[in-house]
Parts: sequence; C-alpha cells; structure tokens
Amino acid sequence: SLNLRFLFQLFYDPDNLRLYEKVKVYVQELWNILDILSILLFCIGLVFRLTTKLFYPGKIILCIDFVVFCLRLMAIFTISQTLGPKIIIMMDIFFFMFLLSIWVMAYGVAKQGILIQNDNRLDWIIRGAVYEPYLIIFGNFPENIDNAGFNINSCSMNGTDPMKPKCPVLNENQMPAFPEWLTIIMLCVYLLFANILLLNLLIAIFNYTFQEIHENTDRIWKFQRYQLIKEYHSRPSPPPPFIIVSHIKFMRNLVCLRSLCNSFCYYINIAK
Repeated sequence: SLNLRFLFQLFYDPDNLRLYEKVKVYVQELWNILDILSILLFCIGLVFRLTTKLFYPGKIILCIDFVVFCLRLMAIFTISQTLGPKIIIMMDIFFFMFLLSIWVMAYGVAKQGILIQNDNRLDWIIRGAVYEPYLIIFGNFPENIDNAGFNINSCSMNGTDPMKPKCPVLNENQMPAFPEWLTIIMLCVYLLFANILLLNLLIAIFNYTFQEIHENTDRIWKFQRYQLIKEYHSRPSPPPPFIIVSHIKFMRNLVCLRSLCNSFCYYINIAK
C-alpha cells in the first residue's frame, strides 16, 4: 500500500504538463536558476581543482560560485515578515540595468570609435567601451576626451604597452585630432540621461514598489512563507553530502516499484 501510494505521488500530474512545460515553469523562478548555476559552477570548479593545470582557474570558479550561493541564501529571508517582502524590491534592479546597459554601450562604443583607431587588444577595447562609461556614472571622468587634460605619457602610441591604453588619433602638434566639442557634448548627454534621468527613475521605481509591497505586506509574506515551506517539505531531509542516502533510497524504491508493477501486470495477464 505504501509503495502504491508512493508510485501515485511520483507520477501524479494534476496540471497535465509535459516535460518541456515543467522545465519551463521551473526556470521561471529566479531561485531555481541560482540553484542550477551554483551546482554547475561547483561541479566545474571541483573538477578543475582535481587537475594540476586548471587548479587556479578552479579556485576562481569556486569563488564565483560562493557569490552565487550567498545570493541564493536570500531566499531564506522570505520567511521573515519584515525582510521577506522587501526582497521583491531587488528584482526591479534588473529592469534598471537593462536600460542602463543601453546607454553605457551607446556612449562607450561611440566614444571608443572616435578616440581610438585600430586597437586590436580586446581587453582594452572592452575597458574603453564598457568599463570606463560605467565608472563615469560614479564620477570617474576620463581625461582623453578633453584636450586640456590630455597627457601623452599616460597612453601608448602604438598600443604596445600592455599597461597603458592606446593614444587617440594625434595631429601634427601631438594633440588629439578628434573634435573636442563633439566628445564633450556626448559626455554631457550621457551624464544627463544616465546620472539624472535613469537614477531618478530607479528611485521612483523603488518607491512605487515599496508602497505596493507595504500595502500588501502580510499577504506577500504569507505566500512567500508557504512557498518556502512547500519547497523544503518536498526535498530530502539529509543535507549534502548525506543527501546521497536519500537518492539511493529513491532509486531502490523505483526498482522495487518496477518489479511490483511487472508482477502486477503478470498476474493480470494470468487472470485474463
């Protein structure tokens, strides 16, 4: 009776979902994505650490995996009536980062194309097109877009120095040949939209989400608490690495159920 009840619970599908639809529903949850990512990074890092050549890259992967595990721990705070509903506010940051990345890439690629010519170093290209525009939002203004702040000793003429960026296109006076007014206007427009409009939009989004959550705090907290309890109730009780015992028991039950089903079908055939 116990085995038949377990078999019914194992294959019972009240929503009539196929495997693809189940996987689609599973990956729609952010915490499930973090689970998959953390497990994959841990397995890759552990395999790398068992080799000699990839020992240090394995350490890097495990350090990144630690960050993912820490982010995954935020799901535990959903059981708190005070902190649980506030975690939803952090989801709005992804929408903001999407809008911010458009402006960062638009300004960074245009700036890099105007200032630098034929730089074949990928790391410095990414630094000039993505990293420097991102730092500009926090007040780190570049010096190579202004003739008054340009220093030829801070760059490499042919891009051969790995510790220095390539110099902009220079004229006969060893000064940048690009139109200074254009780069200044581009910087002002970028700061207007990135620092003023987008950051204030982020504050407005957070304020609106906080008010919506504050009005329904008790309902959101109860729903999140139910989801967390339901998730841990459906999982095996032993923690890793002792969870392998539960997996072995699960496989043993499957083998027993298969033999039970075969015997049941055999007796049905005899009865017929």
